[in-house]
Amino acid sequence: MKKIYLHPMMVRMCHWINAFCFLVLILTGIQIRYRDIIQVTTFRTAVDIHNIFGFILIFNFAVWIIYYLLSGKFRVYIPTFGLKAFIAGCIRQARYYGYGIFVGEENPHHSTPVNKFNPMQQVAYLNIMALFIPLQIITGVLLWDLKGFAYWIGLSGGIKVVDSVHVLLYLFFTSFLFVHVYLATLGHTAGEHIKAMFTGYEEVPEHGHSH
Repeated sequence: MKKIYLHPMMVRMCHWINAFCFLVLILTGIQIRYRDIIQVTTFRTAVDIHNIFGFILIFNFAVWIIYYLLSGKFRVYIPTFGLKAFIAGCIRQARYYGYGIFVGEENPHHSTPVNKFNPMQQVAYLNIMALFIPLQIITGVLLWDLKGFAYWIGLSGGIKVVDSVHVLLYLFFTSFLFVHVYLATLGHTAGEHIKAMFTGYEEVPEHGHSH
């Protein structure tokens, strides 16, 4: 076994802040949406907590964007090969997740600091970080001040459209968390990837880098 340094300190900090904010926003969002059924705290308190952690998430996302752009690390989300090779890589990875992993095959992708994600992860994370999270933030800010952003809400199609997009993305992110946690257990040990998000280092077999 050998260690590779996959996750710099800034990446790890942003990851865990983001994860904690997501959990709080999901839980308070459930109470806000179903306030007649779930009453862990008062509706006003749930809204206030939701707003506070929403703005923490926005600040954390801004720090992440700046760090990734200035450090050049954003390239790990961008495929460096042609469309045909990218599609073939996605098919290989999907086959591994759906079949190969259950029969003991080696992961076709070997993570390195400059080639961190497999093709399926690249397309998923690129959409999440460059499209879905910004869209969730925008709709959340619009819903935060309905009167102040009335003009922009109107341009977006009205309050029902903005609210529907926000809720649909909330459902997506909730589902994504379960998938993300499951995939995080698929290292050479169940806790290796999770441990690496605390230490920065991941232990991999000498013959390949499991991810």
